[in-house]
Amino acid sequence: MDFTAERKAMVDSQVRVNDVTSHEIHKAMMAVPRENYCAPDRIFAAYSDAEVEIAADRRLMPARDLSKLLQAADAREGEKALAIAAPYAAAVLARMGLTVTAQEAEQAVFDVVGAPLEAEGVATALAPLSRPVGEGWDLIVCEGGVAALPDACAALRIGGRMVLVERRGAIGKAALYTKGREGLSRRELFDSSPALLAELTPAPSFAL
Repeated sequence: MDFTAERKAMVDSQVRVNDVTSHEIHKAMMAVPRENYCAPDRIFAAYSDAEVEIAADRRLMPARDLSKLLQAADAREGEKALAIAAPYAAAVLARMGLTVTAQEAEQAVFDVVGAPLEAEGVATALAPLSRPVGEGWDLIVCEGGVAALPDACAALRIGGRMVLVERRGAIGKAALYTKGREGLSRRELFDSSPALLAELTPAPSFAL
């Protein structure tokens, strides 16, 4: 496969046509080898608009949705970003000039994406997804669907942003959270339905 041509086709047919106008995002997504962030036996589908398997029930977010999240986040060169369950996003942000840490809860994911993340200059952290590592982040991004927010308020700096998809039903809602002095404000962005992250999905409760 000609992955260079596949990357251009992905950006042209999934990103640009969906009102993502950021040239920095275009350039980064045309440079990052997306095939390095999916399971070896799924490389053929890396540039499709499907949720491609990584490992341990984890999947890549479609390029359309990720690019729209990153544009809404207004990621800027020189900022510090945390990518929770978002290895491809981590690589894209690194190409955009951010200092990035990728957080995963399963070593099986890093067994697939660890080497390419290291090649992009991305630091890695193995920790529960519900507890973001570090503090003072300018940006937090998550590629999976969440039913419960990670505890990000303490991890973000004042003015920091978090983008993710809240999914409590069949159709999820992408959202931008911004930290102010009074807490987090929320802006709804677009419909999206990525696979739910088990760690960020509360167990059902039953009332008698």
